[in-house]
Amino acid sequence: MPSRGRHQSSSKECLKVFRKIESFPGVVGVIIGRSYGGKSLGGKSTTGSVRIQRVVSGGLKAVTQSSKGLQELFIRTKEGAEEEVWREIDSMF
Repeated sequence: MPSRGRHQSSSKECLKVFRKIESFPGVVGVIIGRSYGGKSLGGKSTTGSVRIQRVVSGGLKAVTQSSKGLQELFIRTKEGAEEEVWREIDSMF
């Protein structure tokens, strides 16, 4: 059973951003992970903002600002496309 306060849903703004990321060349898909309520990316982040954390085998680990807190993401990419996808996402925000 999941811990209290964690949720797996995303806001409409986040889902729009996920669809846009999935349309980038080299992206296979976006996998939504755990949510952490009450947390923030900080700064001037708005709902739907994405911050890439690191390159991992098979893609990129990232977090997004949802309306209720932070949500983990895994952005599955084609081999060798990680850096280009990272630049595309950074240019969105």
